[in-house]
Amino acid sequence: MSRARVGVGVMARRVRSRAVSGASVSSSAAGRRRAAGERRAPAQLAARGGFPRDQVSEIQRSRLLVGAVGAIEEYGYARTTVAQITARARVSRRTFYELFEDRDACLAALLEDVVGILEGELAQAELDGLSWRERVRGGLGVVLAFFDREPALARVCVVQGLRGGQAVLECREAILTRIATVLDEGRGSGARASDCSPLTAEGLVGAAFAILHARLLHGDREPLAALTGELMGLIVLPYLGPAAARREQTRPTPSTASVAGNRPAAFAGTQSDPLREIPMRLTYRTARVLQGIAQRPGVNNRQVAEHAGVQDQGQISKLLARLERLGLTANGGEGHAKGEPNAWTLTPLGWQVAQRLQVNPALARESTR
Repeated sequence: MSRARVGVGVMARRVRSRAVSGASVSSSAAGRRRAAGERRAPAQLAARGGFPRDQVSEIQRSRLLVGAVGAIEEYGYARTTVAQITARARVSRRTFYELFEDRDACLAALLEDVVGILEGELAQAELDGLSWRERVRGGLGVVLAFFDREPALARVCVVQGLRGGQAVLECREAILTRIATVLDEGRGSGARASDCSPLTAEGLVGAAFAILHARLLHGDREPLAALTGELMGLIVLPYLGPAAARREQTRPTPSTASVAGNRPAAFAGTQSDPLREIPMRLTYRTARVLQGIAQRPGVNNRQVAEHAGVQDQGQISKLLARLERLGLTANGGEGHAKGEPNAWTLTPLGWQVAQRLQVNPALARESTR
């Protein structure tokens, strides 16, 4: 089961920085400043090996998952189309079908990724070695804190996931079964608990999810973490009895145990992603162009084309011009009327994008492309 961390922030509704969008730097002075200020960066980029095709696919996959969350939030799963997902992600329809069989497969992959993220946060909570009741309470706190932090993602997983096809429902059922297995360990917590059956755990999971579903569906403003005590009372009642249930209900709500610094950027807000505000699709060819300029500041059109494997000089000229208009590159060439060649360098935004695309799995998956 793939649990790649997707790579860049989650909600389209969140505040995004637009300070760099549309900026353009085209003077030779800017090119000289770039060369002087980041002289060591090309060597660092070259040392890391450039932009392999599988990394670009991973970035595109991440963007599609984020686009799916936004589209489902706006239209509901039943009315969400592949076209709406790809439009939000700025990824082609062809690429979508190279990565996912259909819309259901995309949502199932999103659910699997969320499970992987939660598993990481549960591991960081260090619950092993605690009693069954404390492990369940700590795990519940991690899950509720995550849902409070990512409300749109919570709605997609808990509410909209019920409306998916067979692949989504099977994925959801597998998740609920795993949770029920954890709760079923409560049968070993005492003489009273031994009278319970595996069906008890299944019923408790169903009841808890029904409560969360209702809160998310109606958009209650109270944090889900505030339900910790009541849900724990519900869970421990059949295993440990009424007195233990009352104690759980009156315990203070736990502080959020999730570690924000280790969350994938796709679920941490999009403001940290320099790719988010660039109105163009990221393709393998574009990535190769940025790589070529990063490795050899001052390259001309022909050299960029050779590095990117583009034979049509007209195509490379159009692409370079567009990257310049988007504020990613600067042309330091002078005297175009005299036939002098272009001399391409990256702008500060261009370097942010290039560094975001390094051959580093963690960084690659942080990007929401």
